[in-house]
Amino acid sequence: MHLNHPDITKVLVTADQISVRVAELAAELDEYYAGKDPLLVGVLKGAVPFMADLSRAMELSTTQDWMAVSSYGSGTTSSGVVRILKDLDTDLDGRHVLIVEDIIDSGLTLSWLTSNLATRGAASVEVVTLLRKPDAAKVKIDVRWVGFDIPSDFVVGYGLDYNERYRSLEGVGVLAPSVYS
Repeated sequence: MHLNHPDITKVLVTADQISVRVAELAAELDEYYAGKDPLLVGVLKGAVPFMADLSRAMELSTTQDWMAVSSYGSGTTSSGVVRILKDLDTDLDGRHVLIVEDIIDSGLTLSWLTSNLATRGAASVEVVTLLRKPDAAKVKIDVRWVGFDIPSDFVVGYGLDYNERYRSLEGVGVLAPSVYS
């Protein structure tokens, strides 16, 4: 689905820009994790396209697992209360864990998630995110790899949704406030 959708008011990141940046991030990850066996932990559902593209772009062999956590409910802002909807199937003891996120907004969910995974015996826990909203941060999180910093608009596309819609848009765009207000 193209970003010239009538509900999109502005394109922030095109599919081509994402493709180039994913290749750059993959090269950085290959170098950082050389000689290690990283476990990529995708955060469902938004990170699916990013994790698929990133893992294919990496030269290293990786293993993958998925978590589903919720702090939004049906609204557009994080509640800060995190629930695990689907936990990992993989034992993290001694593993180098790379959390793959679609977007970091307030940082509340990711802060909780990094702490939670670190307590499970991981050798390391790092974060790669496609998008970050620096102006929306409520907690400081050490994010080693960021694809793009974006404004604090409500965005959809490339896995990001509003009420499960717009995930299949090729890039990332600002959703018209009239859709969700």
